[in-house]
Amino acid sequence: MRIFISSLYTETNTLSPIPTGLRAFEEYGLIRDASMRQDVPASVPLGEIRRLAQACGDEIIEGLSASAQPAGKTVRAVYEKLRDSILVDLRAAQAAAPLNMILLALHGAMVADGYDDCEGDLIARARAIAPDAVIGIELDLHCHLTDAMVREADVIIAVKEYPHIDMAERANELFHICRRTALGEVNPVAALVDTHMIGAYPTFDAPMSGIVANLRAVETRASILTATIAHGFAWADVAEVGTKVLVYADTDLRGAVREAVALSQQIYDTREELLPRYPDIATSLDRATALPGLVVLGDFADNPGGGAPGDSTYFLRELLARGIRDAVVGCFWDPMVVELCAEAGIGATLTIRLGGKCGVTSGEPIDLTVQVLGLREQHDQGCFGFRQKLGRAVWIRSQGIDIAVCSARSQVFDPDAFTGLGIALADKRLIVVKSSAHYQARFSEIADHLWHVRTPGAMSLDFAAIPYSKRDGQYFPRVQDPWALHGQPEPRTFVRRRALA
Repeated sequence: MRIFISSLYTETNTLSPIPTGLRAFEEYGLIRDASMRQDVPASVPLGEIRRLAQACGDEIIEGLSASAQPAGKTVRAVYEKLRDSILVDLRAAQAAAPLNMILLALHGAMVADGYDDCEGDLIARARAIAPDAVIGIELDLHCHLTDAMVREADVIIAVKEYPHIDMAERANELFHICRRTALGEVNPVAALVDTHMIGAYPTFDAPMSGIVANLRAVETRASILTATIAHGFAWADVAEVGTKVLVYADTDLRGAVREAVALSQQIYDTREELLPRYPDIATSLDRATALPGLVVLGDFADNPGGGAPGDSTYFLRELLARGIRDAVVGCFWDPMVVELCAEAGIGATLTIRLGGKCGVTSGEPIDLTVQVLGLREQHDQGCFGFRQKLGRAVWIRSQGIDIAVCSARSQVFDPDAFTGLGIALADKRLIVVKSSAHYQARFSEIADHLWHVRTPGAMSLDFAAIPYSKRDGQYFPRVQDPWALHGQPEPRTFVRRRALA
């Protein structure tokens, strides 16, 4: 087998004040050997594919991989440049000898100026270059699973877990289904159902944990190849935003439809339970101070992994007002503060203005007298099998609170985002992380108590009030029961011509 692999990976929050330009991709890597590295998101799925291909004696041709931290819309010229670079690599590989498989690691919620469906555009262009190749796509579950994507690809698989602990597992699954398709052993046909729901569903929490267990059970049934629940990315103003179910079966279109309908019904039936009824900052701190042991709280709305700036001050301001000590907060994205503290040096005491710089969702800056206690020129953290860059970073302390500040924007995934700067966690009572859910995977190992907090910021949990201009308003929770008004959604089916052979 000749297999082309590549990646284009960013998530777009169209409400974010931060544009995604070329520098954002350069900061996290424009590389052609992602499968052999450990410092970009594509390292995990592409590395697993390379490992499996080598075990099968297949040839890997690796194109450009590009990833950027989630933010606002990608600049049109930047998207077109990256897309065309991948397609140039693909065209050269196809010209050398016909490709059997094209396997791409994409996000699924990338939006650029003039392109609401970047992934659908890229997949369609790849199909035009190699019409007979099997095209397989791995997506983040926070994707806009569009008709264009499903129509042009042979197989699409999104990660099942949020936190995304199963990227390598899904790449393994994708590789084997696509290889069997290329060998003529299976013929994937697909059914796609739009649930007419918009939300956010961490899978470590009930009832979503039970739904994912059922999702895995569906895949054990006769003829079913793979099943995906695309949660959708609520903070993007695009027509196809929302929660969808995609099921592939081996030639059995009725089976794919049956299982997709059943899964969508299960999700819809639990829609009220799936609403994120998280406590606010004040309630969370009241509860946390009364509990024994270490409490870890997630600042949901200021999650850079969802396109938020990572510089909101609401949580820190409340900690200071209450005089809470033995606490850690981070990671703030504030390159100016990093530079000032690095210039002053470890041990220095200085007055800074922290956070609140990126817009109204960030709150007001906080003026603090701080001591610089740690500095790392190239800080990073663990992240589901690769190392997430945090850039130059500092550890500062003010009024008994340790604060991590970084120059490369990222949510917090791992305790080493703090300990890597020298911040000890064993003697702390409270840790506040700028993350929506991914922190659960590693922080649950050290926390006595852990929960998500409804905070002000760029990722509002009031899904009914998000100002969409492109999606119709007939979705839950804006409408209590959209199926009652319009009937149960009809599955859309997709059969590629090889499935008819």
